[in-house]
Parts: sequence; C-alpha cells; structure tokens
Amino acid sequence: MGLALALAVLGLNRFKKSDRFNFDRYTSNMTVTVENSHGLTEDYWPMYGLGGGVGTLLGWAWLLLLGSQANHMMKISVHILTTYLAVVSVLCFWSEQIFWGVTFATGAALQFLYVISVIDRLPFTMLVLQKAVKMVWSLPEVMRVSYAFMLVMLLWMGLWSFGAAGVVASNINLNGRWWLLVVLSLSLFWTGAVLCNTVHVIVSGMVFLVLIHGGREAASMPANPLMKSLRYSVTKSFGSICYGSLFTAAIRTLRWEIRGLRSKIGKNECLLCCVDFLFHLVETLVRFFNKYAYVQIAVHGKSFNRSARDAWELFQSTGVEALVAYDCSGAVLLMVTLLGGLISGTCSGVWTHVKWNDDRVTMVGSTAMLMGMVLVGLAMVAVESAVTSIYICYAEDPLLIHRWDAEFFNQLSEALHQRLQHRSSRAREVLTHNRFNAGIQETVPV
Repeated sequence: MGLALALAVLGLNRFKKSDRFNFDRYTSNMTVTVENSHGLTEDYWPMYGLGGGVGTLLGWAWLLLLGSQANHMMKISVHILTTYLAVVSVLCFWSEQIFWGVTFATGAALQFLYVISVIDRLPFTMLVLQKAVKMVWSLPEVMRVSYAFMLVMLLWMGLWSFGAAGVVASNINLNGRWWLLVVLSLSLFWTGAVLCNTVHVIVSGMVFLVLIHGGREAASMPANPLMKSLRYSVTKSFGSICYGSLFTAAIRTLRWEIRGLRSKIGKNECLLCCVDFLFHLVETLVRFFNKYAYVQIAVHGKSFNRSARDAWELFQSTGVEALVAYDCSGAVLLMVTLLGGLISGTCSGVWTHVKWNDDRVTMVGSTAMLMGMVLVGLAMVAVESAVTSIYICYAEDPLLIHRWDAEFFNQLSEALHQRLQHRSSRAREVLTHNRFNAGIQETVPV
C-alpha cells in the first residue's frame, strides 16, 4: 500500500502539470533547467503500456502454443535468443549506447557458450518439458490460474508504470532518475517473483494431488482442490513464498552458469579448482534456497528453509539429484522469459527512440523489458511447477510416475541409471588420477 501510494504520487507529480507537488524545491541540487525538462507522465506512460501489452500477448500466446507445438517452441527460443541479443547489441552500438551494446554483446556470448556446453542435455530436457506441458494442459483450472495472475500483474504494472513514467519525466538529473528506476525495478522484480512463486505453490499442489490420487477424476481427489491451494498459498504459506522469492532466482541462474562452465573446462586444474570452489559454495546455498521447496510448502506446509533442505536431502538420498542436475528445463524456460522481455523492451525502446533520441530510450526500454520478463515468466511458471512436482513425486515414490505415464517412467529410470553410472565413472577416474599423482611424488627424490 505504501509503495502504491508512492507510485501514484510520482506519477501525479508530472501528470498534465509540471511539478504538481513542488518536488523540485526539495531536489534543487539534483534538478535540470526548465529548458531541459523531460516532459510529462503521459508522454511515457503509453510506451510502458505497449511493453506490458506485448508481454501479456506473448505470455498468453506461449501458453496456447505450448499445448500443440511445445518441442518446436522451446527449440526456437533456445536458438533465437543468442541472435536476438546480438541484434539488440548492434542496435545499441548504432545508437551510440556503448554500455548497453557491450552488455547485450556479452549476454549473447554467454548465451551461446551456455547452449554449446549443455547441447547434449537438450533432448532429455525437451522430453521432461513435453511431459510437464501434457500435465498442465490436462488441468484447465491451472491454465486459468496463470491467466488470472497475469491479469493481476498487469493491473499492478499499470500503477507501477505510471510512477516509473513520472520518474522518467521528472526534472531530476540523469543519475537521480536512474537510481529511482533501479529501486522501482527491484520492487517490481520481487513482486513478480512473489506472484510467480504463488502460482508455483498452487500448481505444484494440484499436480502432486493428481499424481498421488491417480488422476484428476479419481474418487479419492479432495473437493475443490484449486481453491484450497489458492487460499493456502496466500495465507499460511505467503511468508515463506515472499522470503524464498528474494534469493531463489539469482542462485539458480548462478548455478546453471557454473555447471555449464565446469563441464567444459577440461584438464586445466587451476581453473577447475577455482570453479569447484564456487560450485560447492553455490551447492551449499541451493540446499537452503531452491525451487523444489515450493512443492514441499504446497504439500506439507513446511517453512521455506526446511522445505528446501528436505527436498534436496530427498534428491540426494534417492540419487534423483543426478537427474535434476542434468535437466536444463529451468534454463530453457528462463530463455523464453528473457526473449519475451527483450521483445517487449525493444518495442517500447523503438517507440521512444522515434520521439526522443537520448537517455530516455534506455530508461524506458530497460524497464519495459523487465515488465515483459515478469509477464512471460508468470506464463512459464505453470510448466516449471509441473517439472518440479514430477521430480519430487519420482523421488518420493517412482510408482506414482509409472501409474501416470509408464513410458515416461522407463525413460526417467534409464536416464537416472546412465547419470549415476557417469558419476561413478568420473569419481573412479578422479581417484585413479590422484593416486597416480601421489605415486609420482613418492618416486621423485627430495
């Protein structure tokens, strides 16, 4: 409520009247001259509206197309993101936005290297995503929840963009406006993460119930499970959801990048030692902050840290952690989210560039990109929730997956067997290598 009031004040201060609340007198040392005034709130609000509209349409379109073209849509997203980042980088350099050009060029390079490092995992990832989409589409009420939460997020973004447009239009100097936009962007990111994880808990609860009871139409299914999950997620579990939303996304992204780098280092022992240190540090954090905690929250009602720890211990005790580490479904869905955000930000940025060719282009474009990412992410979270629920069910009782889809159960079991064999062979190779080095050191005279 306090943030909503602040956003309304920021927007109204420049709405149809310059400096309505006389804020310039309190920021006189940070304001620009009247001749260099940046306009009014309504000059920028439509551009944010375009970004939000494009993000919503992309999110809804993805949900609709995933039902019939899931495999093709995922492959397109993985491969087109690198190209799109490179094109946006060229456009930024052409507009003399050197910082953003370097940023997007670096992103394109990292995306390309990551895809190359995990290219052998993509067939298994696509298999898991196809089954998750099949599960989501068999539960139409889950689709309606995703659409409803996207609408709620869009309404909040209407107010958020009103305040952000007021900041862009304000007479505060460039650094001051950027700092305000960073603070507003962090608030939007957290709000989006909270809504995504709320959907995560709702969908996870539904999927888990369907797998436990052997189908949506089973006689043992509790009455009105969706409303119970919704009520539970926004009351008793809401604190755990908000707490987990602060950390899980950043830690997951860091873990994917380190795993991709670690698999391609080769025999450079110095670099491998440094990366292993980072890897074990992140793995320790993952024990307490991971997306699988939301399934435990939905099913067992535990606190976030306890849920995360129990889920990770369950994976490690059953060996399913080897499958979870091999699966890149979360990274693929993140690529879809990034692509949706980039398209939204590009649309708003191009419109701003047509009207003003200055720092306002990057301000509006970058914040509109975040809006698009949040909206598309809300659409993708239903699929990700189904993936996490499938892994939790497979770890707790593999027969639940067998009863739902016997062919998929056999494919999961075969993949798990192969991954465990791969890990044991790598462990023997490292042990043999260490013994060989120790033997050489003992034979060398002092």
